[in-house]
Amino acid sequence: MKGVTFRAWQGRHYVTLAELLVRLGSFGLGLTWRVEVDEMVDPRVPEMERRSAGAGMDTLTLLSLTTPDLQLVDAEARGFAGDEPVVVLTEVDSCLWDVRAADERVLDELRSHYPVVGEL
Repeated sequence: MKGVTFRAWQGRHYVTLAELLVRLGSFGLGLTWRVEVDEMVDPRVPEMERRSAGAGMDTLTLLSLTTPDLQLVDAEARGFAGDEPVVVLTEVDSCLWDVRAADERVLDELRSHYPVVGEL
């Protein structure tokens, strides 16, 4: 998988996991998600991790748990198609997003919306 890195803070706007899930568009709809968060900064995080256990959760369930105001610290959301991860969204210390995807169109969508600071 190839990837990009961009700042989580775009001026005064924080790019949330919810926003990234929406940016995935139809590519992300059929995925199963597993989420791990290193720092529990929000009471919704344990529920997100609980639903990630085992088989994971669908995109709409994850989106419902990641309301637009949820800011994560050191988190990783892996989207699977079957047994293979096809997208990995890694939030680094509330300041960077590293996004890897099997489909270059996903990365192109992100490049068109966020100033990329690096290629992974």
